Amino acid sequence: MSRTFNFSAGPATLPESVLRRAQSEMLEWGKARASVMEVSHRGKDFVAMAKKSEQDLRTLMGIPSSYKVLFLQGGATQHFAQIPMNFARRDQGVDYVLTGHWSEKAAKEAKPLARVRIAASGAEGSYTSIPSRTQWQVDAQAAYLHYTPNETIHGVEFHDIPDAGDVPLVADMSSNILSRPIDVSKFGVIYAGAQKNIGASGLVVMIVREDLLARCPQEMPKIFNYAEHAANESMLNTPNTFGWYLAGLVFEWLMEQGGVAAMGERNRAKASLLYGYIDSSNFYKNPVEKSARSWMNVPFTLPREELDAVFLKDAEAAGLMALKGHRAVGGMRASLYNAMPLEGVQALVDFMKDFAARNA
Repeated sequence: MSRTFNFSAGPATLPESVLRRAQSEMLEWGKARASVMEVSHRGKDFVAMAKKSEQDLRTLMGIPSSYKVLFLQGGATQHFAQIPMNFARRDQGVDYVLTGHWSEKAAKEAKPLARVRIAASGAEGSYTSIPSRTQWQVDAQAAYLHYTPNETIHGVEFHDIPDAGDVPLVADMSSNILSRPIDVSKFGVIYAGAQKNIGASGLVVMIVREDLLARCPQEMPKIFNYAEHAANESMLNTPNTFGWYLAGLVFEWLMEQGGVAAMGERNRAKASLLYGYIDSSNFYKNPVEKSARSWMNVPFTLPREELDAVFLKDAEAAGLMALKGHRAVGGMRASLYNAMPLEGVQALVDFMKDFAARNA
């Protein structure tokens, strides 16, 4: 058996060199004479690793000193609820822009905790585009404006940063963090599940503007309170030590690749290659408006639904795995995260051409 090109939407492919290094350090990490999963998270070795990983992330993303970086447990879904718990009162309005499944879910989880308003929604168009900014209705008194820069299931992505005025902008960046340069200073909060562009599942990275931490209610249980986690440098409780370590290895790998600017160019090239072929084909279709197409997640359909199972079987035999689309939309989906090489996308395009020729 050999490794395949893994197009999974998450948990997703990781850089092979990162996996090999983790493998080589599994039993003896550094000078610890034990696995990173066996040493104290408060010991000097782990603390040094944690500080370095944070600094590497700050360097990669250009994170200002006025922001705290947190490495927390759970998935982004947990923080759909924790964000309104920390940053809004129950009687306070919070605005959500809906562009797909995950922004819908974030708004739903916030409803028991604050007054949720839908500032804009692409639901009428089956989430195949981003609502025009002229249609957005953002309350200047809202506690925050939440949006999902990249919708993993629907393949819709913002290619700019919305202007929220004085309202803090909150972004679930789980599926496109570190995929291109962004201006962190335009956000109040960025949060991301790790299992797409950062590392293993079970870890969430949060970037929080410090002044917003003052909103965290003191009467909240400490374990849910972001200010408490920030004051304890993400070690209020035992963190996901292996996930944090693996994230640090990915940050080092990204720096070796030339940082997020270099990754942005690679990701643009990968997406252009796949979309270019789909658009030139009479066999495959992508439903998303061109201006809103995701660089990270490319959904596409075949001309006849009965071909789907055959396509997936033949693709796996060709060393191309996890191409099945989400059950909510069907069809196929190719996820092109940072660790997916251009060669993998070319192999997919070559296979798609061959499959179309055999099944036209």
